Amino acid sequence: MLALRLTRSAHPAVQLRRLLVAAASAGTGFLLLCTLGHALTHPGASTGSVLRLGWCVIPLAATVHFALAVARTDPGTRPRPGLAAIGLGPVRLMAVSATTTALATLLGSALALLLFLHLRGDLDGMPFDGAAADFLAADVSLPLPAALTLLSLVPVAASLSVALMLRPRDTRLAAHAAAPRLFGGADGRSPADGPATASRTGRTPQARAGEPVGPVEPAEAVESVHEAPADGGRETPAPLSEPPAPSATALPWGAALLAAGLAVEGYASRTVSGADVPLPTGFPTGPAAVLLGWTLTAVGLALAGPGLTHLSGRLLQAVRPGALRLLAGRGLMEESTRIGRPLGVVCAVASGAYTMAALYDPADPSFGPLTTLGALVVAGSTLATLLTAAVEARQARAETTAALLRLGAPAKTLRSAAALRTGALLTVFVPLTLTVAELAALPLAQ
Repeated sequence: MLALRLTRSAHPAVQLRRLLVAAASAGTGFLLLCTLGHALTHPGASTGSVLRLGWCVIPLAATVHFALAVARTDPGTRPRPGLAAIGLGPVRLMAVSATTTALATLLGSALALLLFLHLRGDLDGMPFDGAAADFLAADVSLPLPAALTLLSLVPVAASLSVALMLRPRDTRLAAHAAAPRLFGGADGRSPADGPATASRTGRTPQARAGEPVGPVEPAEAVESVHEAPADGGRETPAPLSEPPAPSATALPWGAALLAAGLAVEGYASRTVSGADVPLPTGFPTGPAAVLLGWTLTAVGLALAGPGLTHLSGRLLQAVRPGALRLLAGRGLMEESTRIGRPLGVVCAVASGAYTMAALYDPADPSFGPLTTLGALVVAGSTLATLLTAAVEARQARAETTAALLRLGAPAKTLRSAAALRTGALLTVFVPLTLTVAELAALPLAQ
């Protein structure tokens, strides 16, 4: 009930993102149901049906990734001071966020089922009744358990992923364990410490009275989520948690997987004999090693995205930078974890789209509506995930932007810094995308 109330009273922008999640879920669910229809129409071609089901993993992963990004930016499930006192702790908020995601994806799955039954001709009284009756096996009874099982894949995967991502982590224990234990209590402060210690940790008597204070330490910020103002003053939202720095091994591992994928694709182009796998419509048939190479390349780009974004920020600050380049570079370094991985995924999808455009034969009519739908779901979900990550990054630096404006920084400087960040990312990722796409198309072009 709480999830329904939060969903109904959300901001229109939040509602729009949830509707986009429902639309992506509907597209993925319809592709899964079409795979079931192909299996019913061709009962002897089980290998082709399993292969079609395997290709549905790509839009399924894109939809779940988009649902995760939307759940992270949902302000209704963000911890606030005092909510734990009324039973809305981190675990409850995580459950509410997972339930909200499940509701959005279930709505999309229901729409996919209605469209599937409508095109089969099972629902009368609407336009295009039975328009795809031959393809969707209208003369065969639809196995309801199989259809419901396929439709439940997106809601279950999305809600479980949101629950795992937003699960509460006890950061206070790690913070206290890392703090030096000096004379006195477990937090390294002695009982005689007074206002000096309070000001050093950011916790002052005024803060306990609900008055505005300066920035607090990360450990104290986590504690303030569970404490209500003593005087019952107006509750303010807790600040967004700072993203962790990109792993030092992510960029080397991403580069290694990218190189391994390109090497596997190059080896596959020299293979004379091997098991051929029918690729999605619009692509020529190629060896199975090509699929392995594409998978390794996509995973490598996703892993290397945060490191490349962090590297772009460092390059902006190289060679005697000014205030503008420092501001833009520091912003990229802080946002590398948030927007780096979506950028890597977009880079992988863009390279695949470039490969498809380079290899597509206009005389080949095999590029059907299902391929178009799958491409739209994957491309739309990845782009929407990147835009959602950008919104999250903008929310995270809202206080910093407001502080700069109060200090007298011109708004033109902030816009120039944003444009400089965008230009730096395009300079790094566009050539990388084109290079990977050209190398990935070579095995199938021969």
